Amino acid sequence: MASTIVRPFESDDLDPAAAALVEVHKTDGYPVEGIEDPQGWLSSDDVLAAWVADEEGEVVGHVAIMRPRGEDAVQMWTKQSGDDQAHVAVLARLFVVRAARKHKTGERLMEAAMRFAQERDLRLVLDVMTKDVAAMRLYERLGWLKIGKATHHFGTDQSIPAVCYVSPPTA
Repeated sequence: MASTIVRPFESDDLDPAAAALVEVHKTDGYPVEGIEDPQGWLSSDDVLAAWVADEEGEVVGHVAIMRPRGEDAVQMWTKQSGDDQAHVAVLARLFVVRAARKHKTGERLMEAAMRFAQERDLRLVLDVMTKDVAAMRLYERLGWLKIGKATHHFGTDQSIPAVCYVSPPTA
């Protein structure tokens, strides 16, 4: 098995991460948006921090923490918890190429993002499309809690059912 490290995203990672994203889209249909400009989608001004999974010099995965932008999961969590948006961030843009799965790559990316959030007193939320069953299993295995259902809107008039999650409470 090749050695994989999770490290902070660097500017030189943009093109290889975009290529990995396109590969994941071809195999899994994820993401449903952003694929027409993967570099722009990955380097949004709303990204607070991002990490890549690097397998012997090749980017095989990615995750980002984003500023809230009106997501249903953010609204659900702030309403349920009383937290203000200043203490909430969105875990997003998590993907791992098929060849790097089953090696805990997604879990390691999630753990890096969760550590970052915990160090900054941020609670993470996300929404996941109901079709992405493996992703939901990962979140639940890591202790994320379902907080509701939503509809993920994309494109000009497309939507898909989604489940919203919040990261586990810190000790």
